[in-house]
Amino acid sequence: MTQQRHLILGGGGFIGRHVAVRLARAGHRVTIATRAIPLFTFPTETVDHIELLQVELASADWDALVAKVDVVHHYAWSSIPASANANPAGDMLVNIGSTLGLLDGLRRRGGGRIVFPSSGGTVYGRLKSVPAHENTALAPINAYGAGKATAEVYLNLYRELYGLDCRIARIGNAYGPGQDPARGLGAVSTFIHRALAEEEIIIWGDGEIVRDYIHISDVASALVALSCSSPSDTDFIFNIGNGIGVTLNQVVTALEEHLGRNIRVSRQKHARSFDVPMSVLAIDRAKRVLDWSPKLPLSEGIECTIADLKAHLPFSRF
Repeated sequence: MTQQRHLILGGGGFIGRHVAVRLARAGHRVTIATRAIPLFTFPTETVDHIELLQVELASADWDALVAKVDVVHHYAWSSIPASANANPAGDMLVNIGSTLGLLDGLRRRGGGRIVFPSSGGTVYGRLKSVPAHENTALAPINAYGAGKATAEVYLNLYRELYGLDCRIARIGNAYGPGQDPARGLGAVSTFIHRALAEEEIIIWGDGEIVRDYIHISDVASALVALSCSSPSDTDFIFNIGNGIGVTLNQVVTALEEHLGRNIRVSRQKHARSFDVPMSVLAIDRAKRVLDWSPKLPLSEGIECTIADLKAHLPFSRF
């Protein structure tokens, strides 16, 4: 693998930190651009390959940021479904504004590669057939999905108009160590955190909402493969998931089996309006083009996450 210079926007966040470590371990140079310097430390064997840069994206000098990098990873996204629905205008202003700033910086430079993590769980909306393929129509039913879909439209636009090498990963429901349960994003991580603290888990509705859960180590390996693969004129959008649907009730059952005890669950009468009823992703394209496959099924992923959290590790060991 040819060594490259990678800029990771939001590299202190859940996805960004894991991608940074994988790239550094592979010998790439990584610059992490983040609003706040992370409190955690990166693994010892990676620190010589990782540079931290404190940047406010709203006022960033995009030309300077992208001047000397081979690949830009745009993982800086400020909202979750609940917060985006509460303030759609603010969500678009912040997130699409920074996306356009980045794209224009690459356009002025004369080209470049960008990796963008879209949301496989929200951009497809209510699925008419399962699983969703990359050519399934985008029909988000919440503002978060609408924002991610809008970013995809602009990425495709700049790809067509200016020849930017824009690559999109529609990621399922990621979980694992390093995910902040206070943000309210990631049911598996949230459930594990609350169960380990012997706190009550809240489920909205009957718990039969179906999601495609994928461990962060598998997400990171897919994004590294996507960022370092050969350019393609046809295959640049990929579903990244396990390809298997699991209900919230099944997550609770699996977690109880690993912990060997019952978990307190509070069941709210009604499901939330912004929750997609079912999300399962077809991952055949990623397997074929990227030579990638997820390695941790949900049961093993939960076991690994419990062990990592008990050891207070901010990264997955896998």
